[in-house]
Amino acid sequence: MNPVGAYTEMAKKTIADVDVRGKKVLMRCDFNVPLDDECNITSDDRIVKALPTIRSILDRGGALILMSHLGRPKGQRDDKLSLAPVAKRLSELLGQDVVFSEDCIGPKTKAKAQALKNGDCMLLENLRFYKEETIKDKAAKEDAQLRQAKDDFAQQLADMADVYVDDAFGTAHRDNASMYTVPTVMEGKPRVIGFLIEKELKFLGQILSEPDRPFVAILGGAKVSDKIGVIENLVSKVDRIIIGGAMAYTFLKGRGKNIGNSLCENDFIDKALALLDQAAEADCEVVLPVDHRVVRELKPHAPHRVAVGDVDPGWQAVDIGPLAVKAFTDKIAGAKTVVWNGPMGVFEMPPFDEGTKEVALAVAKATDDGAGTIIGGGDSASAVKKLGLESKITHISTGGGASLEFLEGKKFKCLAILDEEE
Repeated sequence: MNPVGAYTEMAKKTIADVDVRGKKVLMRCDFNVPLDDECNITSDDRIVKALPTIRSILDRGGALILMSHLGRPKGQRDDKLSLAPVAKRLSELLGQDVVFSEDCIGPKTKAKAQALKNGDCMLLENLRFYKEETIKDKAAKEDAQLRQAKDDFAQQLADMADVYVDDAFGTAHRDNASMYTVPTVMEGKPRVIGFLIEKELKFLGQILSEPDRPFVAILGGAKVSDKIGVIENLVSKVDRIIIGGAMAYTFLKGRGKNIGNSLCENDFIDKALALLDQAAEADCEVVLPVDHRVVRELKPHAPHRVAVGDVDPGWQAVDIGPLAVKAFTDKIAGAKTVVWNGPMGVFEMPPFDEGTKEVALAVAKATDDGAGTIIGGGDSASAVKKLGLESKITHISTGGGASLEFLEGKKFKCLAILDEEE
């Protein structure tokens, strides 16, 4: 089974399938990079991961127009969220000047695009400086004025190019104008995926369609509500689900455990219990923490102790305890496929990062032992990178929210409309 096809119904054409020489290529990237207070890029990882697609287009004689969002400027210009630093860093990485357009649409931007020669590269200013970029498609369908605004914005972007490329997996689950409306209005022109999205679909698609077993899923983070769809989709596919982080306490309370002041989504207790029943029926083992690092007050290096079983009133669980660490790592050992999304505790606040660290090390060891391992972006990816374990993981997704929705089995309509392989 073609894993890309397994996800998108049919396999998608990539930029490698398009002769770009002499053509203007409009490419949606995810350059939502972290910046410090002086607007310096603190990690260029997202830029680096886009380079294979960018270089393929430039080396084959295409004129490339890059577009992306950065942060949440809410439809207004905010110089602190300008993509100018990205243009500078991209110029350094490519070894050539990248033209920067101080707007993403308009006559001046269009003129700059028309002036590009084969092998030239231009980056447009932050798409989200325009509210039209983030108008939801549902809202546009219900409001003719919003629909017209979104269509006009998308048309201005589309008019600059002969080819559309989507290589922004981090926003692949969104119906932003640049992700969905632009390729819609470019119907009849080549509309393909880049190598980064191809890689994401390959690994994520394969893990759901053809996993080596035992297949273990590790889920953490704060809210059960964020992971309900993932659990529902995975219980029939995996052999074991390990649940840590604050979301575990909704399950534990449902099972009659005292959880003290630990975070709990009381409205989702019944749903959590239903998920446990669903897992039992599917013969999927669910592993919950048996002990916890607890504090009276959550702050860095706060006095803490380990609570086994119940959590006393006035105390809050902030990480899994040593017994849970051993149980979790034992359950990861021997796995042939591992997918992990979400930390085991308040990992950004030492010493309550110990559980997340140990799980990260166990996943890295599983890779060494021959397992295919995938980190679903977000906080899990941050933890792995912080520990310097990136090379020990088979694939680290570039999209936290997108990878979650993928694991839920959702289809991304912005990918569905792109050209299919013949």
